[in-house]
Amino acid sequence: MNMKEIKRIMVILFVSALTVTGLNAQTRNDVITAYNEGAKAMQTDPQAAITAFEKVIVLSDQVGEEAADLRQKAVQVLPGLYTKLASTALNEKKPAPEVIRAAKTAVSVAEKYENPTGKTNAQKVLAQGYNVMASEYFSKNDYANAILAFDSLLTINPDYLAAIYNKALIYIKQNDAASFEKTIDLYLEKVKSANDEEKVKKASTLALEYFRGAGSKANQANELDEALELLNKSAKYGDDKDLFYYFADVYNKQKNFDSGAEYAQKGLDLETGAAEAKAKFYYQLAVAQVGKGQTAEACASFKNALYGPFAEASKAQRTNLKCE
Repeated sequence: MNMKEIKRIMVILFVSALTVTGLNAQTRNDVITAYNEGAKAMQTDPQAAITAFEKVIVLSDQVGEEAADLRQKAVQVLPGLYTKLASTALNEKKPAPEVIRAAKTAVSVAEKYENPTGKTNAQKVLAQGYNVMASEYFSKNDYANAILAFDSLLTINPDYLAAIYNKALIYIKQNDAASFEKTIDLYLEKVKSANDEEKVKKASTLALEYFRGAGSKANQANELDEALELLNKSAKYGDDKDLFYYFADVYNKQKNFDSGAEYAQKGLDLETGAAEAKAKFYYQLAVAQVGKGQTAEACASFKNALYGPFAEASKAQRTNLKCE
């Protein structure tokens, strides 16, 4: 190759280098322009900001290392902008599915750009979206879909206490004793760990009353073994004078008079009301005493039961026992 040809090739390469450099410089300016558009729109128009910052990333990838700093800045702000869109939809009470879609997108963006803080923030909005959805289903008595929504929420945040408690309320509505017990026990485990005495008391009372009521119904239906099983479940959640009354009634029907007397006395010990309020416990105590052959004691107890709905039966029993 002669010297003339070499000079010609060098001129071509030099011109090409200038062209490439010029293109890259122009493209970086485009990246800067897009970035400035995004920064300007961040506070007033998050969607416009998202569009601009996503353009920054596309252009930066074309430019390469020269625009890497701008790309990194765009990557840092995008997850927060997507979360802001989802949060705005939630605050404006947009339909729950719309909030959930926006929050899921925000989670995906945070994962894409490996932003754990952004993911956590987006998941909080997503959980709230599912909570709204579940509440809406609950208000429409659509319990099956409410449970599904609460379960989706708890997949995101297993410690979302309101969701666990509300699931327990749904199981009461469905009369699903097994699921209720499992759910309320989980709730109690969590609130006890947090030393939240107010929530412990509220949940314990709910569970005690639910199983006490179910035990009472089984007792009325003369399903005595089932009644005892339910009353024992109720007793897991605390002491209660009415619970003791039902225990005494069931045990007396089963002719387990020792236990009948024991629970009637426990109820009496808790009852602080007037004589009429104590009458039902004295009546059960008297029935147990009759069964145990303690006539004199039974006469005294039936006398104390001569009030309200127990008056007539107690009077008849005293006549049968020939009480003085």
